[in-house]
Formats: sequence, C-alpha cells, structure tokens
Amino acid sequence: MPSNSELGGRRVIVIDTPPTPNGSLHVGHLAGPFLAADVHARYLRAVGRGVLYSSGTDESQTYVEASARKLGIAPQELADRSWHDIRDTLKTMGMSVDGFAPYDDGYRSTVLRFVRELHAAGKFRLRKVRLPYSEKTGEFLVEGLVCGDCPVCLSESRGGLCETCGHPNNFDELIGARSTVDPDDVLTTREAEILVLPMEEYRDQLTTYYSEVYPYLRSHMGQLIRELLARPLADFPITYPIGWGIPAPFPETPGQVLNAWVEGIPAVMYTTDYAARQLGEVTGSSDELWTTEKDHELVYFIGFDNIWFWGMTHLALLMAHEGRYIVPDAMVVNEFYELENDKFSTSRGHVLYAEELLKEVPRDLVRFYLALANPENQRTNFSRAALDKVTADRLVQPWRRLGARLDEGVEKAGDAPLPVSERARKHASIMLDRFASCYELEGYSLTRAADLITVQLERLTRWAEALDLDRIASDRTALGDLFLEVRALIACASPILIDLAEAAASVDAFHGSLRPGSFALSEISPFALPDLDPRPATGV
Repeated sequence: MPSNSELGGRRVIVIDTPPTPNGSLHVGHLAGPFLAADVHARYLRAVGRGVLYSSGTDESQTYVEASARKLGIAPQELADRSWHDIRDTLKTMGMSVDGFAPYDDGYRSTVLRFVRELHAAGKFRLRKVRLPYSEKTGEFLVEGLVCGDCPVCLSESRGGLCETCGHPNNFDELIGARSTVDPDDVLTTREAEILVLPMEEYRDQLTTYYSEVYPYLRSHMGQLIRELLARPLADFPITYPIGWGIPAPFPETPGQVLNAWVEGIPAVMYTTDYAARQLGEVTGSSDELWTTEKDHELVYFIGFDNIWFWGMTHLALLMAHEGRYIVPDAMVVNEFYELENDKFSTSRGHVLYAEELLKEVPRDLVRFYLALANPENQRTNFSRAALDKVTADRLVQPWRRLGARLDEGVEKAGDAPLPVSERARKHASIMLDRFASCYELEGYSLTRAADLITVQLERLTRWAEALDLDRIASDRTALGDLFLEVRALIACASPILIDLAEAAASVDAFHGSLRPGSFALSEISPFALPDLDPRPATGV
C-alpha cells in the first residue's frame, strides 16, 4: 500500500458533516458517513497517522424549525435536546470523535468571520429572486419548509436540493411548491433581494479540481459532478429573508439570516478546532488548522444528497478565500440506507434508533452488519432478520468454533510461548495489506472490509479444525502460527469490531498497531479468544 512517509506523514482532518438536530440519530444516519468516518479514523490511528475526527450539529437548518412546528415546541428547545441525543448516540455506537462541538458563541463567531471576509472581498452579489411565500403566515418558505417536484428529475423534493438526483433547485424552481408544515397552505411567490455566491465564477477552478486534483470519485458522485458541470451552475444563496438562523451581518440585506448551508465550512473548521482543544492543543484561531500553512490532509464523509453543497458550493467558498484554506483530498460518499425495504422516515415513524437496537444486539455485531450491508455504491437495506442470520452464520458461530479449537490446542500444548514460522509472519503481512486496501482511501470500502473478516475467519477456522492436536506437543509451531494469524485478524478487524479489540487487548491478543511489521514475531503466547456475542448460543 502507498505510504505517507511510511504512514506517518500529514495529519488527517476527518469530517463527518454535522447532522441536523431535529431528532436523534437513527440507524440510517449511522450506517453511512458516521460509521465510515469512524472506521477510517480508527485505521489511521492504528497505522500511526495523526487524526482529528470531529463533528457537531447543524442548528440553523430550517428542518429544525419545520420539525419543531410539527411537534409544537420551540426550535431552540428541539435543537438543544437533539444535540444531547446525537452526542449520546455517537458515544453509544462507539464513534471515536475527538470532539463533538457545541453550537455556541465560538461557532457563531467563526461563521461570521468567514462570511465577513468574503463580503469585504466583494465575493457576493445582490440578486432579486422570487421565493415561495405563505400568504397565510406572511413568510417566505425555503429549504426544509417547502417541498414540490424537482425540475430536473421530477421526484418529490425539498427546497434547495433534490435528494433523489442531487441537483439544486433554487428560489421558485420547485414544481407545485407547497408547505411541509401545513399542506393546506396555498403558496404564492414574492420577490426578495438576497446575496448569492455566483457559482459560475468558480467553474474553471471546480472543473480543474475534479479533473486533476481529486481522484477518488465513486461512480454515482462522478455522474452527478459531470451533470452539474454540464449545466449553468446555480447561484448559491448566502442570505434568506426568514427568521431562523444566524442574522446576516451585511448592510444590503437587513433583517435576513445566513443560509444554513453557508455555515457548513466554518462550522467544521470550528469542530476541528474544538476537537484539537479537547486533545490539549492550543490554537491561535478557530480556522487555523484549515489553513494551507498547516498542510493537513482533509477527508469528507458525506451522503449522496450532500454533494452539491459539500462538493461544489462549499468548495467554491474555500476557493473564494484565494488560497488561504486547504481543499478536500477526498470525499467518501454513500447512498441511502433503507429500513425493511422502505426509506427511513422520522415523520412517518419508520425508524430504528441505535439505543433500541443495542438493547438486543451487541455493538460489534451491529457495526459489522452495517459495514457489510453498507450503502457505499447503491441503496441497501437494513433487516433485523438478516442482521441476526448474517452475524450468526458468518461471524459468531465460526468465531466460537475457532475459539473452542484454540482452547483445545492450549490444553494439549500448555501455556508457554509458542514458536512462529516465517510462513505465518508472511501470511499476517498479506492480511494486513488486504485490509489496508479496504481502509485506505484509494479503494475505501466497509463492505469489502467486513466481507474480508468473514473470509479470513472461515479460513482460520478450517485450519484450526484440521489441526492434528495429538501432534501439537511435538510440533508447537503449527499452533503458534495459528495464534499469530488469529491475532492479525483481530487487529485488522479492530476498526470495525471495537469491543473485540478492547477485550483482546486485555489478554494481550491485540496491541493496537496496524503498522508494517506489527506481526514480525518469533514467538507468541497463547490467549483465550474473547467472545463476540456474550449472549447464550441459543439466543443467536
């Protein structure tokens, strides 16, 4: 695998786009960017790379206001409650964020400084546009407050962006616009003067970036980028004449707020800085770690529906700062995850929350199944019956068979250190390389990594059951080789099977490193294989 100064080079900023605090995170949220980001961050730490993995919440989104209206509570109350729920869910699922930033004065000042600098540099333009308007309430409806049919693919869409095709729909472009809060409200359109970022001015830079700079496009993302660049690039709204959000600090747009999507980049600058401070670092400003002088590697983990914002408008905002900030080295994009063959929907009650699932299923089994069925290239489906069957047949049962066989071997050979052959060391190195090909960005794939766990487990279980234990006392190398390769499998699976790794570390079966040479051992002490599923076998 390629090495960054033997895997010890540039520190990596890992960004999971901040979730909207209009409720807790369900399994669909976790199966996409969060699990992928966590596994990559854990892998990088294991190979000795510096990592800052952070997140926070996206409080200014109109989806918070829309959800709060439906619940009959204040938007701020919902956002505050959801922030705590989201933070707790990430901890419950073992997401190794270095910092989960609050939406506080530091956040707001970072956002305002970012946009003021662009405004002062003349990067925004004043535009007269027509926006959906509720005559009943006397307010403009944008983003999560309005829906209709997408003008590009004709699917039902929220304002601003179509989740189905990924294309933007600005201002009055939705077909048959209607309120998401009051479906009986008859909407009109009214003119408003707002500030925008003229995306066409960044066409050449964006084209160069996607043709020369950024090599890791998954197929669907590549298609969308090509489609977007084949059309006139839509102006990106900087301000909106609505009431929920950070007040816009511009004299041209009194009484307006910043478009919540404008906050994205300064928001993750702030979460990165917050994470660094949680680790004891001292920074001079909240955007310092994103400056080109620091030369950090930057990796986004996003859903397909975020490509227009994170892959185009946010990139243009970084470019508008004219070289001050780094741009993404990679964007790992996932598709939608369904629940029992239907889209996750909080509003329809078609959800499954991690806390509920983990009351019945061990965390490692949940993480393994979400990795194996990951929607990395197409929509996939969560099924509780499939989770139980797949984890039992492909993981838990062979793991228990392997553990039982290792126990028998130790009974025959005793607990003294066992010799290890060059053949086993080579096999361990091969395993390390194969897993690295799944965890490194060039071919990043949770699905292949999870499948590789089962392939290697099946191989090792067959080997263990074929061992002639009556000869172990005279040929201890055979058992030593097996223990070394099992130890290698535990290490390689550790970014996904986090509780197994922790349990294995307590019995010296895993030392936390995936660096080259980690398994160059001449002998190994036998160990008891930790159980993947503490429930009785009949409960599997």
